[in-house]
Amino acid sequence: MTDKNQENQINQPVAEDTHLREEPNVNERNLTANPGDRIADESQSVEEKAKQVAVDDVPDITGDKITVPTYFVVDEPDGTKKALHHVKDAEEISDMIREARVDENGNRIWW
Repeated sequence: MTDKNQENQINQPVAEDTHLREEPNVNERNLTANPGDRIADESQSVEEKAKQVAVDDVPDITGDKITVPTYFVVDEPDGTKKALHHVKDAEEISDMIREARVDENGNRIWW
């Protein structure tokens, strides 16, 4: 091809050759959950879990853009922190919210 022909050439996006990839994509793995809903096979610290995002910058039912963490970190009565998975531990998360109280100064008290 001459330089003039290369300038006039239109490059269109094409599907990549799936045989060249080392790992299958999300659709090819036939996941039953969103990637952000998955629980890692290896053990993770509370800090590592706290950084994970299940849903990022998507509209909710009202149209507001929201971000949902994969894990909600809560304080236990003994002072330790616990990471609750937003799907697997949804009932426990709901229980924690129900236990929330507000004192006379407007500060939340969880227990």
